[in-house]
Amino acid sequence: MLAQHCGISGIGAVTGYGWGRAALWDGLATSKVAARLIDGHGPDRDQAAWVAAVPEGGDELDGPSRFARAMRAAAREAITDAQHRGWQPGQRVGLLHAAVLGDVDLWRDFYAKRGADVSKRDYLALMPSTPVSTFMQEFDFHGPAMSVSATCASGNAGLLTAKAWLDAGVVDDVVFVATDLSSTPEIVLHFERLGVAITDVEPRRACMPFQEGSRGFIMGEASVGMVLSKRSPNPYLHVLGGAMSHDGHHVSSIDPSRAQITRCFAEALANSGVDASQVRYLNAHGPGTAQCDRAEAAVFDELLPADAELFSVKPLVGHCMAAASAVEITATALGYDRGLIPAPPLFGPGHPRLLAGPTTPADGLTLKSSLGLGGHNSAVVLAPPA
Repeated sequence: MLAQHCGISGIGAVTGYGWGRAALWDGLATSKVAARLIDGHGPDRDQAAWVAAVPEGGDELDGPSRFARAMRAAAREAITDAQHRGWQPGQRVGLLHAAVLGDVDLWRDFYAKRGADVSKRDYLALMPSTPVSTFMQEFDFHGPAMSVSATCASGNAGLLTAKAWLDAGVVDDVVFVATDLSSTPEIVLHFERLGVAITDVEPRRACMPFQEGSRGFIMGEASVGMVLSKRSPNPYLHVLGGAMSHDGHHVSSIDPSRAQITRCFAEALANSGVDASQVRYLNAHGPGTAQCDRAEAAVFDELLPADAELFSVKPLVGHCMAAASAVEITATALGYDRGLIPAPPLFGPGHPRLLAGPTTPADGLTLKSSLGLGGHNSAVVLAPPA
């Protein structure tokens, strides 16, 4: 029964669209691009680049950086949202924080501007444990708290870890947050040099997942919070299960056999107790790179039924790295709630079952895939609320 599965009971978001869940949904629902031209990029920092960066904002009391403020704002909004939907925290509320590079703004300043000479207070602000600790203090939560890192698959990894905690009875509820605010000029430049990030073309013409002419992805930033529980009366969706695997092949290239991606998809369905015929949508990783899109499309065609359709929201929100799959899961969760799949419009010939813009959802499950740099494969199965 769905009641036995964990539900996403509350959502909070800070993205390139702005601070708050409403800004994210308004952008997705209207097919607005979150990226904007930002000066100070390029090898000599004299170029403008298309980046879906989180704008300045948040509460100064939440920390000295956008990273800390976004993390706590997203988590706080998720808790408030969950409470409005009828959730009340149990005695053991755990926290999972998905992050990869951490607070790059503070670390850059620590070395490049301040000569590694800072106060004890400022040094502690650099520690990844600090925003976690201050958040737990704010809400008087005392369940386990830890970080999760699986590069671009970190959002799915965190969601599966949260479900494992709930299934094992380790916690009563989990607040899961995925944060990545790493689109600094230095990091964007190196992703350009890797040949995957595109900064010189309007995003929807550069990032066209599963379409001819796609060049790669637009860099993005986000922090997304979720409350997960088996006790919520009004969840956005149910997390039925999922799986992860690793290619063990190359630090940036996908194993051309696709064996581990295929296994991951198949095991996600088996772990969720569903048949492939029940899946109606693949909410794909879909970064717009030839290698990744080709692999996902092949597994989609091989495993999922003929009436299944696929989409990727990366042209809209950007590739948010550690927060990527969390943002994209949120698109499905809010889509179930609002009765709209926020698929972006098409700009070129593509896969015959690629959704062509915002679509009213049909009955069926959503498989959410996320493929991380270095060979991390992940998939979770999501069901609309009963």
